[in-house]
Amino acid sequence: MTSATLRHSVWILRGNPLTAVAAAGVTLFVLVAIFGPWIVPYDPVASNVSEALLPPSAAHIAGTDQLGRDVFSRLVIAARLDLAIAVSAVGISFVIGAVVGAFCGYAGGRLDRTVGRFVDVMMAFPLFVLAMAMVAALGNRIENIVIATAIINLPFYIRFARAEVNVRRNVGWVEAARACGESHFSVVLRFLLPNILPAMAVQISLNLGWAILNAAGLSFIGLGVKPPTPEWGIMVAEGARFISTGRWWLVAFPGLALMLAVLCFNLLGDGMRDILDPRMRT
Repeated sequence: MTSATLRHSVWILRGNPLTAVAAAGVTLFVLVAIFGPWIVPYDPVASNVSEALLPPSAAHIAGTDQLGRDVFSRLVIAARLDLAIAVSAVGISFVIGAVVGAFCGYAGGRLDRTVGRFVDVMMAFPLFVLAMAMVAALGNRIENIVIATAIINLPFYIRFARAEVNVRRNVGWVEAARACGESHFSVVLRFLLPNILPAMAVQISLNLGWAILNAAGLSFIGLGVKPPTPEWGIMVAEGARFISTGRWWLVAFPGLALMLAVLCFNLLGDGMRDILDPRMRT
């Protein structure tokens, strides 16, 4: 990061403190995911029926669930799984979608139109329903959840890369690269893709939040991660049965963690758009 970009980023953060809060929140979630196994006070899968459904206290700051498992420990360990699913899925869809979209936008013609219609058809379906169908067909294993989430994220990156490269494919510096003997393959990978990556970083941040919500949603309806693995969606689904009996902490804490994670990634994406938008550099 150059000094000019750093100064511009600081200026944006000073004018929009929510972005700084979101960045701090994302950093906290990442640290919790990395160091979670070393900071949890209890085994997240060990049950103790004698301590079942205890409210928050000094011994269990987020209470215990119906099997006596510490809710806080399960929340912390679940952060690693949910973030790992989201990062893996978004990473796969970003790499494939950016490359496919960039080459389609550069080539134009029949290939571009065909891929464009395919993407339009995919986005015509409710993407969560599409993910449900794929996981139900493939089986609710973690790798299948990653694959399904990556596939339903592909249209965003293909459309974005197509549009951005289509605008840039005939600009002066691309013509100069071709005049210097660069192949079409090299022009796309060495010149066009790096040029659109900063703008795509905004979409990555937004999709990370949506991917976390998608993984939790699949688990909530029984098509995601299998119990007793700690996962935010499973914890909400299990706790929902006890809302009517006043055990609010079983739903409140995992729901809050899920809400904050999605909110932080969305706010960070908005802040990154301001930082990377050249119109803001005035």
